[in-house]
Amino acid sequence: MSVAVRSMAEYAASGETPEVLFWVGCAGSFDQRAQRITRAFAQILNKVGVKFAILGKEEACTGDPARRSGNEFLFQMMAYNNIHTLNGYGVKKIVTACPHCFNILKNEYPALGGNYEVIHHTTFLQQLINEGRVRLKDGGAFKGKKITYHDSCYLGRGNNIYDAPREVLEAMDVELVEMKRCRTNGMCCGAGGAQMFKEEEKGTTRVNFERAEQALETGANIIAANCPFCTTMLTDGVKNKEQEDNVKVMDIAEMVAQSLAE
Repeated sequence: MSVAVRSMAEYAASGETPEVLFWVGCAGSFDQRAQRITRAFAQILNKVGVKFAILGKEEACTGDPARRSGNEFLFQMMAYNNIHTLNGYGVKKIVTACPHCFNILKNEYPALGGNYEVIHHTTFLQQLINEGRVRLKDGGAFKGKKITYHDSCYLGRGNNIYDAPREVLEAMDVELVEMKRCRTNGMCCGAGGAQMFKEEEKGTTRVNFERAEQALETGANIIAANCPFCTTMLTDGVKNKEQEDNVKVMDIAEMVAQSLAE
């Protein structure tokens, strides 16, 4: 489905200011699976009339993987370039579907001169639902479905955001079944701290296999995620158990996009 998306440059050229900048992130831009999350979120924003812009080709990696893997010089170079771009456009409010981008933009950019209101897309969706801007159809696609939710590290323990994503799921009238390890006791999917981009160390199992097993134990049909890395890792874990035909891993934005009232 094609979705109309305007860039900050286009807004600036016409003298307009968007309500929010959608920071797409590397995964949301280049990973085929994560691109579906990007499209779903843009589709929601369009449908409910949120004026949003992206940076497009002016957006670069936040530098999170560089800093997490120890290359502070590369991180600072990337961050300063991004801050120069964002401040040049006078950006005040950023929403992103990636908890890694969210965390670093919100908590680590201010020290380098990048001060913005940064919101994770699940919190933004919850706000839109509470304001009545996002309306979900009764008896939607996920009504009564058994769903478990995975707390990503950077959203949960890193930024203490546990309720907003669950409230969005509850608004879709799902049966939410929690894993034994959830909220502050949640478990990493195995991709954080730049682990997404390297081979794991030797051990008896993979972190994502273990986390996927915990999700499958709930008997849920859908594992709801809020992070493109988690989505990849959990999908691989479900495939490892040969359960991909029975259990789907979906980002909360994809679920909301399928549940929008006409």
